[in-house]
Amino acid sequence: MFKGIMQCVLLAAALAGVSAVPGQARAAGYPDRPIRWLVPFSAGGGSDIATRIVAKHVGDALGQSVVVENRPGAATIVAAQETARAAPDGYTVLTAGMSTLALNPWLYGKLPYDPQKDLTPVSTLVALPIVLVVAPGSSMHSLADVKAYLKREQPASYASLGVGSPHHLAMELFLDTIHGRATAIPYKGTPPALQDVASGVVPMMMADLAAARPLIQAGKLRAIAVPAAQRSQQLPDVPTFAEAGGPAFEAAAWQGVVAPAGTPAEVVEKLSHAIVQALRSPDVAKQLSLQGMEPTGSSPQAFAGYAREEYERWGAVIRSKRISAE
Repeated sequence: MFKGIMQCVLLAAALAGVSAVPGQARAAGYPDRPIRWLVPFSAGGGSDIATRIVAKHVGDALGQSVVVENRPGAATIVAAQETARAAPDGYTVLTAGMSTLALNPWLYGKLPYDPQKDLTPVSTLVALPIVLVVAPGSSMHSLADVKAYLKREQPASYASLGVGSPHHLAMELFLDTIHGRATAIPYKGTPPALQDVASGVVPMMMADLAAARPLIQAGKLRAIAVPAAQRSQQLPDVPTFAEAGGPAFEAAAWQGVVAPAGTPAEVVEKLSHAIVQALRSPDVAKQLSLQGMEPTGSSPQAFAGYAREEYERWGAVIRSKRISAE
């Protein structure tokens, strides 16, 4: 009987060793060819710039080229679908943020990908801070003034980058928090929206800090507050919403990196480690800071948890406001 038990134990150990070796071997030999890193936006935008900065350092760390390819279209859906259908071998990754992982499932009745089943989190990448701005000639000088404007009986409005954009949802969450009302005026891009806010055509906007900062520093926009837990290093004189009289309110766009579901855990961990190390590089941090972005970086598990929290949080806003992109 003892002999039979020992034979079973040895067989189980052998099988466990065999099953462990392929994953370890894949990670040890990975990567042995160039990696494709898809970006769901056009070249030259913030997400594209951040990806290219980090990709170079990741390629150096892994000893292979990382080729950045732009796949814009359909609110990031085109690139997400391509990634979801790619081979789960670690040679295709995607810059994926709020829209891809947290917003699109609520905004569209049917998606060609499931962010929780078809994509594997690798690491967070950057945070893209938001700032509430008004025209320099506006009568609104404080957050109290803004709240009074949004809670008055007369119609209020604000500039938005379209239904379901992070900036649109940030303002809607703020309105919910203060029980205010305002109509979103949609724009096709940040520059024309900020130009109209600066000239007083539209009263205010939740804008990308990176795009608004030069106008704020030039005196063409007035910054009211940042919806964050702490002040931005880019605009240290601008208070947080809590510091400005509340409510305590946090909202920011963000980007991370995902791979196709089924990518070996050892490969995902290796990619994650390379990305986190790149983001900790002083050179990378400086380059991202100059673009108005804040480097993050995390374990795959931490990113999965954060993306899930954001999915639930913004889903509640979208449902309560009955927002749809269709």
